[in-house]
Amino acid sequence: MPRKSLHQQATSTIKDRIAKAMPELTPSHRQMADYVLAHSFRAATMTIDELAEATGVSVATANRFAHTLGFSGFPAFRAELVRGFESALAPVERMRDELSRKSSCAEVMAVSISDNLANLETIRQSLPAEVCEQIVTAILGARRVLVAGFGTSGYLAGMLTHGLELHCPQAQSLAGVGGPAHGARTLFKLTPQDVVIVISFPRYVKDSIIIARKAKERGARIIAMTDSPTSPIAALGDMTLYLQATSRFNATSDSTIHAVIEALCAAVARHAKNSVKSAAAMTEFVLPWLHQEGKTE
Repeated sequence: MPRKSLHQQATSTIKDRIAKAMPELTPSHRQMADYVLAHSFRAATMTIDELAEATGVSVATANRFAHTLGFSGFPAFRAELVRGFESALAPVERMRDELSRKSSCAEVMAVSISDNLANLETIRQSLPAEVCEQIVTAILGARRVLVAGFGTSGYLAGMLTHGLELHCPQAQSLAGVGGPAHGARTLFKLTPQDVVIVISFPRYVKDSIIIARKAKERGARIIAMTDSPTSPIAALGDMTLYLQATSRFNATSDSTIHAVIEALCAAVARHAKNSVKSAAAMTEFVLPWLHQEGKTE
């Protein structure tokens, strides 16, 4: 029999407790029970005041509900409800913690910038030289470079593709208007001469994991950009670049990842053949679209 996930275990525990206590629940407590069962994730994100307001009961009633289910109080009840949602809820909890402090707009912006600076300094000091060399060599030697990233990572995939296309025979983002299904169709033509770069950070999108697995089955080399060895994408990478990208206001610091993407593109440009010639040719081509001071058509 397959093992239950942490979320399934936590949900089952709450459901079992509610089912056991149901005959003794007051109408108000039943109202809360119905809400928790129907919206377990939403309830897990709420404070006792928010849950009481959402279910139309008093804070005291909400606390008694937790006691009725056998918990020492609402914090213990919420902790059980959160169990299994930790990864998804971590950004919410960090934001809740930050919002509990009084801060000016400038202070909040300064905190966000400080997070990015700390991330980038950690990455700068721990860049694995050998892995970086392998990644750049693989990109420049590939027949095609496909970049997979979905959700917020889709924008990052576009930026990486934009930075690589000048130096690669073919660079393509799989995060197109057709979505993951269109990306899957592209994988059908993969060969061992191709490289797939997968960008995946918390909260991890399943589509990126599926794409990486399918690409690996086709024999393509996988470059993974992710946050830690526990990431679901880490084990799939032939070459993996771990990036600290924590943020107190978002699930991930996208600007940190973007900075590393720019750095990677710089390394590719530095080691590509005829990079200056290619850049000059591209500039000449787009010149008609560029504003030139003092020149009118």
